[in-house]
This record gives sequence, C-alpha cells and structure tokens, in this order.
Amino acid sequence: MNILVINGPNINFLGIREKAVYGTQDYDHLLKMIEDKAQECGCRIEVFQSNHEGAIIDRIQDAYSDGTEGIIINPGAYTHYSYAIRDALASVELPKIEIHISDIEAREAFRHISVTAEVCDEQIKGLGLDGYLVAIDHILEKGKA
Repeated sequence: MNILVINGPNINFLGIREKAVYGTQDYDHLLKMIEDKAQECGCRIEVFQSNHEGAIIDRIQDAYSDGTEGIIINPGAYTHYSYAIRDALASVELPKIEIHISDIEAREAFRHISVTAEVCDEQIKGLGLDGYLVAIDHILEKGKA
C-alpha cells in the first residue's frame, strides 16, 4: 500500500517549538518512526512537509494520480481556516485521516474548529507522535476493506 503523510506549517520544528505542547522529540525522530513503521508493515510511506499552503494543495492534487492509496494529514494551523486545503482533500477519493499531535479541543478556542476534518474519514488528536502510527494502522485497515 502507498500512503502519503502530509505535514503542514511548523511541524518541521518539532523539538524546537512549544515543547510542553508538542514534546521534545524532533522532526527527524518522527520521520524515523514512520520509516520504521513502513518497514514493519511492508508498505510505502512518503512524508511531505511544507510551510506553504499552495505546496500542500499541489501535493494533495498529485495524490489523485500518483498511486497514493491513503492520506494522513497534519495541516497544522491550516486546519482552522484553509478552505483551499479542505477543497483539495475533498477532491481526492482516498481514505484520509487528519492527525494532530496535541488535543486541539483542549487548547485555545480558535483551535477547536477544523475545516478539514469534515472531508476526512477520521480525526486523531492528542496522542503525541504515536498518533501517526495509529493513523497508519487505520489507513492500512481501510485499504483491506
């Protein structure tokens, strides 16, 4: 199975930004976790990160025809207001899971709203980096269905 993991703005600053919220593990640690999971499950997992909305939209659109079979997306701050990313996600008929490292509903009020979750099959939040592994398992299960 070919899975695409998309990380939005500031996710590349894991271990640097707001350690009390996002933990002390850095982005390379997350990449290694995902790489190990791919080897364990025998699937191909591509990780894409951008701080730019248009680049994220372009990558989602590319997933339409590049063999991607499931998308896991952490839109970062775009979660709360990017109707453009929402529309791109709605355009691809693949299993899609929105992931958040922190529990966005337990944070500032503006973070409680996700405009992208409604076009995803599921939202996983508050499990730290392990949420990515849970999301991968859920995509793999959807692929078997």
